[in-house]
Amino acid sequence: MLEHTNKQFHMELETTRSLFLQMGGLVESMVLDGMQALTTGELILVERVREHERLVNNLEVEIDERIGMLIARNQPTAIDLRLLLSISKMLTDMERCGDEAEKIAKVARRLHEENTAYEPVIELRHMADAVASMIRAALDAFARQDPVAAAQVVRNDKEVDKEWKASLRHIITYMIEDPRTISHSIDLIFIARALERIGDHAKNMAERVIYMVRGDDVRHMGVSNTERMARGEAPKVKSDAS
Repeated sequence: MLEHTNKQFHMELETTRSLFLQMGGLVESMVLDGMQALTTGELILVERVREHERLVNNLEVEIDERIGMLIARNQPTAIDLRLLLSISKMLTDMERCGDEAEKIAKVARRLHEENTAYEPVIELRHMADAVASMIRAALDAFARQDPVAAAQVVRNDKEVDKEWKASLRHIITYMIEDPRTISHSIDLIFIARALERIGDHAKNMAERVIYMVRGDDVRHMGVSNTERMARGEAPKVKSDAS
């Protein structure tokens, strides 16, 4: 009977993992679709983002309920409990990525409905590709239980932060040169900020993968120490941000 219960538990655990990966795939496509709508004006993509947002919200509720039941009905071992707690934390970050992607799509629709011409979009597209790749890499590290790959996502967030600051400078310069662009430039800053937040959420998820596999909480440890701990090495005494 115990063996049957254990087998059932691991089947349900695997289903929960699969649903989370499915949710992540939807969120990644939402980010890319939102930016595609911005650059091309294909407003059908905005509706697709909104539909995916509803699916993501439903998956969040379903996965949350599954995690609660798995913990309540079983006595998970330390490693299984870490997996469930990690998914629970990552779930919140993933749902927030979806919220940010929906915001981008809504702004894209408004800009195109106003028939606004604007220029500083190319670097935002590059930033969107970068954060979508971070989501994909965090999911891949989760699926393969690869803490070293997860640490690379944490390092990549530094590059996204640099792109956010560069985009901000570019858009502000654009506004100063032509004050008529102020209104839609503010919208572009809003989009850049949403992309930067998506990068932060992807980084958070990657940190949870390291915790899940290694049992080490690497939050606030700095990138170098995160990479050391992901490899199973002891952190340096003083954490750094490099």
